[in-house]
Amino acid sequence: LGMFSELKFPVPWGHVAAKAWGPSEGHPVLCLHGWLDNANTFDKLIPLLPRDCYYVAMDFSGHGLSSHRPAGSPYHFLDYVTDVRRVAAALQWRRFTLMGHSMGNAQLFFLSYCFISPQFCFLYPEMVDKLILLENLGFLLAPEDTEAWLKSERMVIDRLLSLEAKQQIPKARSPEAALQRLLEANRHLTAEGGAILLQRGATETPAG
Repeated sequence: LGMFSELKFPVPWGHVAAKAWGPSEGHPVLCLHGWLDNANTFDKLIPLLPRDCYYVAMDFSGHGLSSHRPAGSPYHFLDYVTDVRRVAAALQWRRFTLMGHSMGNAQLFFLSYCFISPQFCFLYPEMVDKLILLENLGFLLAPEDTEAWLKSERMVIDRLLSLEAKQQIPKARSPEAALQRLLEANRHLTAEGGAILLQRGATETPAG
């Protein structure tokens, strides 16, 4: 398990990098590093662990060899949870073990500490068979907030990833067709108002 391979997973702003140890057909384990760390956090630990697992340690966005988010973009902790979901999807893992350290566990949230790994488990319990936390404080969320938080945060992540999966080259339309589409999506607009918006909201190309 001392030998590893480098992985890259495409994301809209570049890629998420990762290191992998062990047989690819082994039991999947996703390893999440700590604050201002990177996937090398696990270099000394992985060789001591069971050899029949496939360990993938990702660099969170802006860490290690992963791409930084665009300049001026914030690094919200829910975005890190979304990165975990992206990597799991890229690996085609439907169920796996999560092992998180420090920031891989912790964040300040609603004036209490909660963790990226437990957050992911809370949002996608069907995808995680085991959770291993290194240096953690636990996932704290008021019981009355649980259902609403779970529903809203999972919806945010799932809708974002669904939109990314559907990304295509924008279709060219005639000015008339573009106006019709705008009016169908905005029932309160008049044809005159829609035409005014399209003057600045559409780009002319040779195809339309």
